[in-house]
Amino acid sequence: MTGHDDGPDRAHRRPEGVSDETVEALGSLSKALETTERARGHLYSFHQLTGTADLELDRAVALLHKAGHPDWAETVRTQVLGRNVIPGHWTFQVVEAYDATYYQPFKEIEQAAVEELAEGRDHLYEAEMKEARRTVGHPDHAARPDTTPETGTGAEERDRFGRE
Repeated sequence: MTGHDDGPDRAHRRPEGVSDETVEALGSLSKALETTERARGHLYSFHQLTGTADLELDRAVALLHKAGHPDWAETVRTQVLGRNVIPGHWTFQVVEAYDATYYQPFKEIEQAAVEELAEGRDHLYEAEMKEARRTVGHPDHAARPDTTPETGTGAEERDRFGRE
């Protein structure tokens, strides 16, 4: 811990006895989960985009009929509209399988590791990185939302770039 009193809140301070290696490992595990969260978001995009495309096929079928192409309308209706994206699966089933098979177990394991190895204190790696990189006393570098820079630090005499 540093010598100033505006550091991280208790929830973001390393518990006693937790090693640098453990903090780094939990940070890496958290980063991997965050990447998985992004992948899951893309999977939901895939789900919604595919569903939107499938609903647009109704219009395409109607327009093909109207344009005098009933055979093509029927081909699109029977061969593409409502089709599985992989054998036996619509996109909602892909999302459900991903969540049950990969995402939920991963999330539960990450949470359990943080609970057991760091007393449930999340984002320790990031909190320590913030503390190492911030400028103490600068109004835009406060450690927490509830802290304000000390008065009399000369901050009010500096320009917007921190120069006196």
